[in-house]
Amino acid sequence: MKKIFKRMAIIVSVIIAVFACIIVASYSNHQIQLSKEDELFIPNGQVVEVNGHQMHVYIEGDGEETLVFMSGGGTSSPVLDFKSLYSLLSDKYRIVVVEKAGYGFSEVTESKRDIDTILSETREALLKSKVEGPYTLFPHSMSGIEALHWAQVYPEEVKAIIGLDMAVPMAYKNYDINMSLIRLGTFAANTGLTRWIPNLSESDAIKYGTLTDKEKELYEVIFYRRTSTKNMIKEVDHVKENAKKVENAGIPNVPMLLFASNGQRTGWDEKTWVGFQKDFIGDLENGKLIELNSSHYVQNIKYERIAKDSENFIEGL
Repeated sequence: MKKIFKRMAIIVSVIIAVFACIIVASYSNHQIQLSKEDELFIPNGQVVEVNGHQMHVYIEGDGEETLVFMSGGGTSSPVLDFKSLYSLLSDKYRIVVVEKAGYGFSEVTESKRDIDTILSETREALLKSKVEGPYTLFPHSMSGIEALHWAQVYPEEVKAIIGLDMAVPMAYKNYDINMSLIRLGTFAANTGLTRWIPNLSESDAIKYGTLTDKEKELYEVIFYRRTSTKNMIKEVDHVKENAKKVENAGIPNVPMLLFASNGQRTGWDEKTWVGFQKDFIGDLENGKLIELNSSHYVQNIKYERIAKDSENFIEGL
C-alpha cells in the first residue's frame, strides 16, 4: 500500500511540475508577444485623465446630434466592436465611444465598479473630451444598466436610449454568475494561455463586421491585453447590486428603441431574454422593441438594419 501511495505521489508531483513548466513557458511567450505588439497598441482617439487614471475616448463625425456607444461587459475593444455600426451613422451624427477602465486603450485600474463610479467616470471622460449633451445612448448588454441609471440621475443629459440587446435589471435577478470560472479566465489571460486556444480572439466584430485586415489584427492585439481585466471582473461582481439599484429607481421617462437578439450567448433562452426587454418597455409611452434573428452582438451582425431603424427613430424624436 505504501508503494502505491508513493507512486501516486510521484505521478502527482510530475503532473504539477509539467503544468508549472507549461505555465512558465506560456507566460514567457506572452510577455515576448506583448512586447512585439507594443507598436500596434496605439490609441486612435484621445486619452484623458479621469479619477486618477487614463481613459480612451474615440470621436467621429461632427453632426449636431451626439450618439454615445457603451460597450457590454468584457468587450475587449469597444471602439472596434461598434465600428461596423457607427461608421454608417457618423456621416450624419457625431459618434462617441467611451472605453471604460480596463477596456480597449483605457488603463486597467483599481477603481470601484459600483454603478455611480462607472457613470461618473463616463461623464467626466466626455466632459474632458469637450463632448457635451444631451446624448442619445447606444448601450450594449451590461451597459444597459449604466444607461438607465444615467437617464434616472441626469435626465437632462439623455435624449434617448437605443439598446443594442441591452440588459435590463430583471435579467440579473436570478442570473447564475460563476465567479470561479470567470477568475479562471483571468488566470488564462494573464498567463497567456488564451494565445494557445484556436480562434478565441476572433470576435463577432472580426467574423461578421466590416473591419479591415489591419483593424482585425489590432483587435487581436487588444484582446490579449484586455480580456478578463480586474475592472471587468469587478463589474461582474457588482452587477446584481448595480441592477437592483437601477430597478428600485424605476423606469426613466425617456424614449427607447430596443433591439433584441435571439438570446444566444446571453445565458438565457430566446423567450426569456426577449421577455425581459418586452416587459421592461411595455409601459413606456415612447418605447419600441425590434426583435432580430441574431446572436447577442447584434451591432456586428445586423448593423445595416440597426443603423437604418436608429436613424428613423432619432429623426422622429
